[in-house]
Amino acid sequence: MSSTPEVLFVCVHNAGRSQMAAALLHHRAQGAVAVRSAGSAPAGTINPAVVEVMNELDLDLSREVPKKLTTDAVEAADVVITMGCGDACPVFPGKRYLDWELTDPAGRGVDAVREIRDDIDRRVRELLAELVPSA
Repeated sequence: MSSTPEVLFVCVHNAGRSQMAAALLHHRAQGAVAVRSAGSAPAGTINPAVVEVMNELDLDLSREVPKKLTTDAVEAADVVITMGCGDACPVFPGKRYLDWELTDPAGRGVDAVREIRDDIDRRVRELLAELVPSA
């Protein structure tokens, strides 16, 4: 792992779970971790309920755009966290892969998306404590 660990969050549409995880880790890590997100089949826009619940934490996702998962992004990452994209993510030796089983926020109301966000936040805090013990 490099001196600044890099984490890649991957979900199918890159419009909900992976975007929330990336924003939360970026915020919590304060530059101690490089963070990216992508999707195996990116949507056109970020889920509006996701934008709303992230705004509650003063994290603005309104300008984010879902991004396509690339082999280069996986290769550059130290830790790859998948969230329901199955086998779409390429596997490289020496990478740490985690699969976070999370409810897909697509089609869900703000209350349900808030619960998903809070679950992701808990996992992000645990990951950060592993990657940067002094954070």
